[in-house]
Amino acid sequence: MFKLIVFLPLIGFLTVGLLGYKMSDKLSQILTSSLVTIAALLSWVAFADVALAHNTYTVHVLDWVSSGALNFNWSFKIDTLTAVMLVVVNSVSALVHWYSMSYMDEDPHTPRFFAYLSLFTFAMLMLVTSDNLVQMFFGWEGVGLASYLLIGFWYKKPSANAAAIKAFVVNRVGDFGFGLGIYAIFVLTGSVVFDDIFASIGQYSDAHITFLGMDFHAITIICLLLFIGAMGKSAQLGLHTWLPDAMEGPTPVSALIHAATMVTAGVFLVARFSPVFEYSPTALSFVTIIGASTAFFAATVALVQNDIKRVIAYSTCSQLGYMFFALGVGAYGGAIFHLFTHAFFKALLFLGAGSVIHAMHHEQDMRNMGGLAKKIPFTATVMLIGTLAITGFPLLSGYYSKDLIIFSAYADGAQFAFVLGVAAALMTSFYSWRLAFLTFFGDTRADAHTYDHAHEGPLVMKLPLLLLAIGAVFAGALFAPYFVGGEKVVFWNGSLMVAAGDVMDQATSVPLITQKVPFFAMIIGLFLALKFYEPKLDVSKALAWGVSLVLLIIGIVGLKMHMTYVVYFSFFGFVIALYAAQRASGSVQNNMPAKTAEMWSGLYQFLLNKWYFDELYTYILVRPSFWFGRLFWKRGDEDTIDGFGPNGISSLVASTALRLRKLQTGYLYHYAFAMIIGLALVVTWFMASSAGAH
Repeated sequence: MFKLIVFLPLIGFLTVGLLGYKMSDKLSQILTSSLVTIAALLSWVAFADVALAHNTYTVHVLDWVSSGALNFNWSFKIDTLTAVMLVVVNSVSALVHWYSMSYMDEDPHTPRFFAYLSLFTFAMLMLVTSDNLVQMFFGWEGVGLASYLLIGFWYKKPSANAAAIKAFVVNRVGDFGFGLGIYAIFVLTGSVVFDDIFASIGQYSDAHITFLGMDFHAITIICLLLFIGAMGKSAQLGLHTWLPDAMEGPTPVSALIHAATMVTAGVFLVARFSPVFEYSPTALSFVTIIGASTAFFAATVALVQNDIKRVIAYSTCSQLGYMFFALGVGAYGGAIFHLFTHAFFKALLFLGAGSVIHAMHHEQDMRNMGGLAKKIPFTATVMLIGTLAITGFPLLSGYYSKDLIIFSAYADGAQFAFVLGVAAALMTSFYSWRLAFLTFFGDTRADAHTYDHAHEGPLVMKLPLLLLAIGAVFAGALFAPYFVGGEKVVFWNGSLMVAAGDVMDQATSVPLITQKVPFFAMIIGLFLALKFYEPKLDVSKALAWGVSLVLLIIGIVGLKMHMTYVVYFSFFGFVIALYAAQRASGSVQNNMPAKTAEMWSGLYQFLLNKWYFDELYTYILVRPSFWFGRLFWKRGDEDTIDGFGPNGISSLVASTALRLRKLQTGYLYHYAFAMIIGLALVVTWFMASSAGAH
């Protein structure tokens, strides 16, 4: 079963990739989609067998490397962590495949596109099933290759080519760190096999290495190198710049990269190596700081983006930050749980955005949308579900996983991560509702022709959205008892460092008001979005004020009586009713976004330009690289190597031949004169030699 799960997408890639030109487009689509769907169904069977029945397996595929001390095979390590990733990767990939059948229907190269999707899926499956670092690195690089091919799929589009190259190059930086980490682990432990590393790592807890005359804690250096690799793949602050530009690829690619595959690889890596990271508090603190900073940074940038896909892209970057600072504070199960729930609502948001773009004839600027709830009500409904889930609305998936991470940071004493996590939660609510209001509510800002012809996609696009919406609603409540509940030690069955009384248990005992902080941050974000973007909730003034007052009283009473859900639902309704009452009173301000941007123009430009990271890298890295490149090209290669080498020698031969050619006149007296001169020189030489002998 496990071999089928991994190799069915590879079979689809090879078949369509090599023979797709002989197939019809529809056959290539159905073949690849069907194979990945079978793999997805088998993944759920494996999840029940491994995660719920607490079984583990090692599946030998073939003997691979045996060279001195370096010995490893191609094998699958099947445990709970692997089973979770198999479900996420194959389920989302299957839905993306079916969705793409309609979305990419007009593209002339659909067999190539579907072959690349299947290659992407196979590479990710190689990564998550690996039982050694070399096999993981194979899948790691395979995902990088497939992402390059998919981001630059529309290769005639210069911006797509540039984005693909940028993703590839930036990830090479992280991969260099990962490669060094693999080498360092082998030098320290003598093995690259996970089980051997984890079994022996404790005896190296005090080991040190010397580099350039300085002494370093060996495990800390290894963890930091591995995390650099994770930063590249999972777009953490500093190596994040490729992720927003990856939106140049087709929208289904964005969903696959952001929800299920490439960006989660870094989270998986750190979680898999949690037994190693536990021996380095310094590395865990670094992971916490980078994760929290990324969550905050990406949320600030998402506030002002106008491209619907870029808003969701920065949202992904922010949510990955949550996962990493959860790993940093030791809430490994919470991080993987958020990865699991995030896959559903983020894929839903991306594919929903694709449905919007499809309806709007490839328009992606939200400033040219509005009022689409009337034209595409199904898409609007499922995207509102995704919005509620990502903002942490009670009983939806994000409520269980994201809030748990924030509690864990507080319980662990990571105040920096807690504060930035709450701030990011507030901004997540604002930019998510901003997207919803600008896209689906209010008066349309689209041109009449585009708006009049906007329509829902076919059933093959709707069905994946419906299934993802179901996951966004129920995945949290259904699986929370397993991932982070009282039985989590048994559930993880040794695949993660989870011990009784860990930080996730402490998170349930934090002060009540702290538990409600993420919710109130979400409510404030919603209220600000209502004030700024006015989605036109018109009701009578008396009714709105009356409802808001009643809901406020109920919420306060619920807070006093520790009735969590009463508080949540009451305050959520109170904010909506309060906005409606203000609108009925005519007190809602107009044109607030433009006025705010004008008042805070410096800050607005700073956020709009993504904290100027791209400009900074261009100034300190790209331009010097081009300057050195031109220097070595012009002065080194052309002027020096070619000038004194092939070009110089050939030029010397040619010029010498040109001069010698002038001696060949064809006149007999010229040749006779030359012979006489030569004879005179020979006689002179003999006479001089004879005189010297005497």
